[in-house]
Formats: sequence, C-alpha cells, structure tokens
Amino acid sequence: MTTWLTTEAFERLQAELTTLEGEGMANVVQRIEAARKEGDLKENGGYHAAREEQAKMAARISQLKALLKTAKVGETPVDASVASPGTVITAQVAGNEMTFLLGSREGSSTLDLDVFSEASPLGSAILGAKVGDQRQFTTPTGKQVDVTVKAVAPYGA
Repeated sequence: MTTWLTTEAFERLQAELTTLEGEGMANVVQRIEAARKEGDLKENGGYHAAREEQAKMAARISQLKALLKTAKVGETPVDASVASPGTVITAQVAGNEMTFLLGSREGSSTLDLDVFSEASPLGSAILGAKVGDQRQFTTPTGKQVDVTVKAVAPYGA
C-alpha cells in the first residue's frame, strides 16, 4: 500500500531512520558488549534490557524502511475533487463537522490538522468519495457512524 506523507514528515522519518541505523544501534551494541563483560547473562538485567531495546529498534527500522519505500511524498492527488491520500477533507461525522488530512499518521506530529490513514475505518469509508457523498463506517466498538463529505481540497492548497 502506498502511504502519502508531507515532505516534512518524510524528511523527519528519514532522519529518524538514519539515526537509528547509525548511532542508535551502535550505542545499543556497545551496551550489550559492556553487559556481556559483567559475566552471567541469565541474571544480567542490563544485558536483557539492552537486547530488548535492540529488538524494538530493529522493528522500528524495518517499519520505517517499509513506509519510506512506498511513500508518496507531497504529491498533489491527480483528482483533488475525490477523497484520496493527500487531500484535506471536511466532513460531517456523526453530526459534527471535522476537517482532516487523509494520509499517514506518521506525519501527524508536525501538522495542525488531524490525520486519518486511508486504512482507518473513517479513511477507508470516505476513500474515493466526492463532495455530497454519504457513507457509513463501523467503529472498533461496532457502532455505525454516518459521514457526509462537505469539501475536498489538495493538502497545502
């Protein structure tokens, strides 16, 4: 699946990957080696903590590589009148008006907008919708929620 990211989010995630693969992993390896020199590994809390951190770091590196490999960076959607990744949607959701970006939540920390993934219940319900379209989605708790798309615009427009 392709993931839409802002340029800022892509650069931030790329920098995180570089740090994790370089100094982050090197620091953990040094801590593991230092803990090994202390002797008995069965009861060595520092060793086990460092190994756990190494595993979490490796998982995050894999996640970032997969995300960045398939990322669409800041490209304006071909048809900005249709809800698609990279568009800002204004919608009536369960009676409340919301404006949000349809894209990756990985990039949300630097935005003033809420971000919904196209794989989320709301995102998948409105994906492909045009202004005036009414859709429904099911929340994780099983509740049916009505959505009406009020406006669609490319991000940054």
